[in-house]
Amino acid sequence: MAASSHRIMLGPLVAAIDQGTSSTRFLVFNSKTSELLSHHQVEIKQSFPKEGWVEEDPKEILQSVYECMERTCEKLTQLNIDISNIKAIGVTNQRETTIVWDKETGEPLYNAIGKVLQVCSAVLLSIITQLFSVSVAEHLLWLDLRTQSTVEHLINKTPGRNKNHLKHKTGLPISTYFSAVKLRWLMDNVDEVREAVVSHRAMFGTVDSWLIWCLTGGKSGGVHCTDVTNASRTMLFNIHTMDWDPELCKYFGIPMEVLPRVRSSSEIYGLMKSGALSGIPISGCLGDQSAALVGQMCFQDGQAKNTYGTGCFLLRNTGSKPVMSDHGLLTTVAYKLGRDKPACYALEGSVAIAGAVVRWLQDNLGIIGSSEELEKLAASVGTSYGCYFVPAFSGLYAPYWEPSARGIICGLTQFTNKSHLAFAALEAVCFQTREIMDAMNQDSGIPLTQLQVDGGMTSNRLLMQLQADILCIPVVKPSMPETTALGAAMAAGAAEGVSVWSLNPEDLSEVTSEKFEPQINTEESEFRYARWKKAVQKSMNWETTEPVCIPCP
Repeated sequence: MAASSHRIMLGPLVAAIDQGTSSTRFLVFNSKTSELLSHHQVEIKQSFPKEGWVEEDPKEILQSVYECMERTCEKLTQLNIDISNIKAIGVTNQRETTIVWDKETGEPLYNAIGKVLQVCSAVLLSIITQLFSVSVAEHLLWLDLRTQSTVEHLINKTPGRNKNHLKHKTGLPISTYFSAVKLRWLMDNVDEVREAVVSHRAMFGTVDSWLIWCLTGGKSGGVHCTDVTNASRTMLFNIHTMDWDPELCKYFGIPMEVLPRVRSSSEIYGLMKSGALSGIPISGCLGDQSAALVGQMCFQDGQAKNTYGTGCFLLRNTGSKPVMSDHGLLTTVAYKLGRDKPACYALEGSVAIAGAVVRWLQDNLGIIGSSEELEKLAASVGTSYGCYFVPAFSGLYAPYWEPSARGIICGLTQFTNKSHLAFAALEAVCFQTREIMDAMNQDSGIPLTQLQVDGGMTSNRLLMQLQADILCIPVVKPSMPETTALGAAMAAGAAEGVSVWSLNPEDLSEVTSEKFEPQINTEESEFRYARWKKAVQKSMNWETTEPVCIPCP
């Protein structure tokens, strides 16, 4: 027999579906070594029906999952790896994207409403265009903004117009960011959704719910569920009782019958009903940031990770008790790794613009051709020369939660050039992370001693060194970058009835990593940070929804 016909036996394999803001990936890991064996990625088309709106087709998302699965299985076969060794599938997803579908027809009732890059301040862009003599591409922002009026209406009916009115139950402020507001908008503005709700045909879910329902049979017995981490981002979930809350649902006017059943992050939800992996259990489900926390093996109270993607998400494990933030952070469910296992909680701070600022410099201003070029440009000067860039394109997130803020660049002189702006853009990512870390340290009372990092931007070594310098603590980057998908695979493999991946600390394989130590003195770091905070204050109270009255001369 030819050598190529031999199947390589690697022990149990576990797969993960990673559905992000603009792409879908399917990845297969060795459960004994955590090694990534193969993967495939498909980009998702985004549509912009109106300024400030962003949507994706739920059917295209589902089709991209099937395509990624088939292509990855083909690649494994070419590598002589037997796909019958895949014992479980986990799902991880961008947590707040909202979908409503008809349970009788299986058809989506509207496009998925999510968050992505969109529309930037024309004033800011025109100023920078003049400064750098470049053409401006389509304006970009971070987030679908159609629900702003819905949020304002909700806040207006709360006592004292307090955006934290629900925080004692949800851990979250009332914000356009979370899916209850998007579902309320759909019910108010889309006839098909409203009619389906009235006739008891509507099902609501974040992307995990949609995918699991479809993959386990859809209208023919599909499982309508979500996990605790995704549920905790809806504003309908009580993070203390660990279930949907009738009072929260009444506040938003959402019938509880449309909601998925809440399950743990690690249990068998159902079996794949079609495709090359038919019959394989789907047994892990985690929102993307929780999945990264698990993938980084931050299982101890006080451990933290920061994921650098389009935005930044810093999560700190706070153990079995939720810590309510007094400094603008979110309290969220980190994971619940089994039906009978305790839930663990996390403090979370999100930075709206991280990798998005690279895209903005590339696509809108044209001052770089690639993300690699940004690092070279910034490294060529090694300083921002007093230039500070606050990329609050759609407001400020944690710890400010200030939607009126807009992006500014200040401290410009005649000497400032595009290299200084590139350096300031990288520093902006680091300063925003520092603000969140400071808030976490104040809320927990215990300073963080090191930060574990992952995500696409961590390949930028200058950024990682700047982050260590600005935080004044070591930054640790694992050599295997796919921590989000790895976390979903770990949860799936550890599920009761699968049990091919042990999450006991003594059984977890040692992860090789690179450590970046601070290289500047604390005084310099604090001076630069103070100047950044001054720039942030300048960015606030820029935009309001009230009409602007310009007095006649």
